[in-house]
Amino acid sequence: MASPFRFSLPLALGLAAIGLGAQAPTHHGIDPANLDTSVKPCQDFYHFANGGWLKSHTLPADKAMLGSFTEVMDRNREILKQILDETSAKRTWPKGSVQQKVGDFFASGMDEKAIEKRGLAPMKPIFATIDGLKYTKELPAVLAKLHNEGIPGGFGFYVGPDDKDSNRNLGAFHQGGLGLPDRDYYLNNDARTKDIRSKYVAHVAKMFELAGDPAGLAEARARVVLDLETKMAKAAWSRVELRDPQKTYNKMSLAKLGQEAPGFDWALYFKDRGVKLGDLNVGQPSYATAFAKLATDTPAIEWRTYLRWHALHDAASVLPKAFGAENFAFYGKVLSGTPEQETRWKRVEGMEDGVLGEALGQLYVKVAFPPESKQRMLQLVANLRSALHDRILALDWMSEATKLQAIHKLDAFTVKIGYPDKWKTYPFDVKRNDYFGNVLRASSYQVHHNLAKLGKPVDRTEWGMTPPTVNAYYNPSMNEIVFPAGILQPPFFDPKADDAVNYGAIGWVIGHEMTHGFDDQGRQFDAQGNLKNWWTPADIKAYQARTDLMVKQFDAYEPLKGQHVNGRLTLGENIADLGGMKIAYAAFMKSLNGKEPAKIDGFTAEQRFFLGAATIWRTLIRDAAASVRLKVDPHSPAQFRVNGPMSDLPEFYQAWGCKPGCPMRRPKAERPAIW
Repeated sequence: MASPFRFSLPLALGLAAIGLGAQAPTHHGIDPANLDTSVKPCQDFYHFANGGWLKSHTLPADKAMLGSFTEVMDRNREILKQILDETSAKRTWPKGSVQQKVGDFFASGMDEKAIEKRGLAPMKPIFATIDGLKYTKELPAVLAKLHNEGIPGGFGFYVGPDDKDSNRNLGAFHQGGLGLPDRDYYLNNDARTKDIRSKYVAHVAKMFELAGDPAGLAEARARVVLDLETKMAKAAWSRVELRDPQKTYNKMSLAKLGQEAPGFDWALYFKDRGVKLGDLNVGQPSYATAFAKLATDTPAIEWRTYLRWHALHDAASVLPKAFGAENFAFYGKVLSGTPEQETRWKRVEGMEDGVLGEALGQLYVKVAFPPESKQRMLQLVANLRSALHDRILALDWMSEATKLQAIHKLDAFTVKIGYPDKWKTYPFDVKRNDYFGNVLRASSYQVHHNLAKLGKPVDRTEWGMTPPTVNAYYNPSMNEIVFPAGILQPPFFDPKADDAVNYGAIGWVIGHEMTHGFDDQGRQFDAQGNLKNWWTPADIKAYQARTDLMVKQFDAYEPLKGQHVNGRLTLGENIADLGGMKIAYAAFMKSLNGKEPAKIDGFTAEQRFFLGAATIWRTLIRDAAASVRLKVDPHSPAQFRVNGPMSDLPEFYQAWGCKPGCPMRRPKAERPAIW
């Protein structure tokens, strides 16, 4: 199944307050203080445009990274906090109303005294399910029960659009079951990775101790977890392999799955999940086969240990403080290098956005999303769609037949801005004094809501992000571009800035998402969202020759000593960055109608376009967090999201007068000119 391609990693970010007291930036457009004029723009544009900001800011102790996204998030959280404080203070909201659910959920998460008093008691039914696993043949039934409550383990199953029949929902199997961020953490043997594995075992043991195990038993169980997860990691596909939608599309019957992956009773598992399968997509068949063999070969006692760990890990944030603190000690401090945990209200707000996002979003947009922002975005999208239309027609490497199909797909884009036309409802109880229960009921509801889609038409009105999110995405199965309300504020969208800056910032975001429809993954889906080839063989060959140049370009970037960008993993995002910037620039130039705007602060309109684009990627990040992202993030590090595409664009060279030989002007033979 294909998943949305996002402009950045999913972050719970949002708009500055309107009438709620949060302070938006006082300087709009390009702040000269954020520049570093000691750096020449043709040498290193990222540091020229952002060097002043980078020097004047330091990473807060509770953040792994700081940048435009997190600055907006912090302003947005102040809005959300006031909403949550006001709704949770009132106890007389009508039962089942949006305000009652939003307010009581927040109150339950902030009631630390009640959470501490209950201790591990809420986990007892889950532990009882796990302890009921006496024989390996019972694993399918136990996993089914845990998965139905949203508790992970071993593999995953979800329902979404069939990649080759986008109006039909199809069940899909996918690999999973690891406690570390990626399979490489189990397989690589460099010093840092081995140290992380050692600390992971210590962390798992500590969690077992907190749950009541003696130290010796806890350590032995932690090693069982690492051993079983390592076996899963060896069978898991790499993130580059997972990016291939053809390779991950393997539709088969349930009987065929049983033949391909014997040793695990798939029929019993799906029966106990409550779903009736005609067929399903097995995303990683070799992993399914390996897991089924593990199911047979691994003793029940080891499965119980493994599942107990994943249940504890999954619930850590809603258990007593010691569990959350230990969870942060490894995942926050060790993996990301972050010294301090966020304050509790921020953690509860983040959880609430995840489980009641559109309920919270309804209250959010009433105060934080002016209608004029939506209208301006619709106009910008139309302008960029027109620019991409022109670019496609002008391509000298694409045949007329493929161009015709590309234009058809572009014209068919659905555009979603701000928030859904139809809000999700959350038909489960939210109790003021039951944080664990609220999260468990929400998780169970989300699982069953997803399973209920099986056999039903795809609902194209659904959103994959909540309204306060500062992000955007393209979904190939829906052929849609989506811009939540949260991204429409400075520095992404600034109504007080000139058009050059807005086209460089939010225009680039729009162009980026549009180009995802034609990146190395998105180009394989047609106008209706079906995985179907619409390219001639010659056009595919010409396209891949260009993208191979991009892989080579980004493979050479080394943000941390000895750690390079993975050009294959980041290819789709790098294509979208380059194409999006080119389209946004073309749309901006078209909007000028031949006029030459006056300089502002000594910069031409063309120069301010690129300054606006660079501004949104100003970022400070801890080395540990950067190291994790290089393994798991399909996006390149911020510096190279600026310098990479700009060094490939003749429009940039012309705007800044970059001569041949400058670092920001790549030789023509090395440039991946695509769109």
